[in-house]
This record gives sequence, structure tokens and C-alpha cells, in this order.
Amino acid sequence: MTWTSFHRRGEILRTVTATADRRRDGVLPMDVEGVAETFGDELSLLAALQLRWHTRLSGRIERELMNQPMDLEAAVIAAWQGTAEELPGIRAIIDRYRAEPLDDAMATAMVKSAAKEHILLAVMAGRVSAHDATAARIGEAIEASARASFRPVRRHADPGTPSLLGKIRAALAA
Repeated sequence: MTWTSFHRRGEILRTVTATADRRRDGVLPMDVEGVAETFGDELSLLAALQLRWHTRLSGRIERELMNQPMDLEAAVIAAWQGTAEELPGIRAIIDRYRAEPLDDAMATAMVKSAAKEHILLAVMAGRVSAHDATAARIGEAIEASARASFRPVRRHADPGTPSLLGKIRAALAA
């Protein structure tokens, strides 16, 4: 992959993420310009979105653990909820394709990715040390707990309120 194609891929992934966050319907936005050429198929795009989710979740867990190191599970739950708040479109896509994979390859990939996410949650919450089926079950319970207490805030831009860019433009024009 060339430097240019790497940046183009990142740009398209950012557009896909923004589209998914706007739609929040759980459908892979294969209609975004450049997706088919860059990712090829649904599984490749889903893998990229899954990686974005996992990376963001891992980083957020680390930050939460620095803020509240005495209650590891609460920190992990807060991190999961914060990531779900930050990436609602990606979370909706992951949830949809975990429940309704398009084919056997996607089903296998989603089972593996869910297990890895659950193991991460369990290990970082200090509940297990081994990466096994028990850890995955405990992590699944932690995710269920995070979901049960999750109250997403749906943010809408008020059209009457100028954006930061609008404020800067107004200041420069004055």
C-alpha cells in the first residue's frame, strides 16, 4: 500500500464513519464514494470498522483506568459506554452484523471479534487473567452491564447556532 492509498483509505474510512453515525441504521454504507474500490466487499469494510472500534475502545479503557484505578470494572463499563457514544454508527453496524451476518465468513469473523472484545473487557476489568472461553463469558456479562446502564445522547446540531468554523468566519469578516 502506497502512502497515497493509505491516506485515501483513511479518508474514506472517516467518511464511512461519519455516514454511519449520521444514519445509525446499522447498515454498512457501501454506497459511500470510493468504498467499493478501496475495501472491495462488506467483510473488508466491516473488518476496518471493527478495528476502529477495538482501537478506540482499548485506548478509552486505558484512559478510564488512569482516572479510576480502584474500580476496574466500572472503568471498563464507562469506557465501553464512552466509545459507544463516540462511535454510535460503528456500534450499530457491529451489532447488526453480529446478529445478522451476510455469510459464513462474516459470521465466523464476527464470532471471533466478539470473543476478542469480551476477553479484552474481562481482562482489563481485572476479572480474569487467561484468554479463554470463561473470560469471553465474563466479558460478555460486562458488555451486557454496560448496555443495560447506557443512555446514549443523540446530538443534533442546532441550525441556529453557528459552528466553530462559522464563528471564525464571522470574526474574520468583521
